[in-house]
Amino acid sequence: MVLLNSKGQVTIPAQLRAKHNLREGDDVEIIEVDGTLRIVRTEGAPTRGQRLVRRLRGTADSRDIEGMSTDEVMDLLRGE
Repeated sequence: MVLLNSKGQVTIPAQLRAKHNLREGDDVEIIEVDGTLRIVRTEGAPTRGQRLVRRLRGTADSRDIEGMSTDEVMDLLRGE
């Protein structure tokens, strides 16, 4: 069972998010079909990977990361 909170929000259970490849920040819509509410992906919305690439595009070049370890590069990309 999922509870509706005071803001009208629900939490999609983790196993269902994993099964349907839903990630934080994904665009979804709530639609009504024959009296039933459904959660569907927003058509044409960018994927998580596309959003990440757009955000990172132009933020670093090879001179910025030369000599860094993979972990250091990942920290840089994550903004840590």
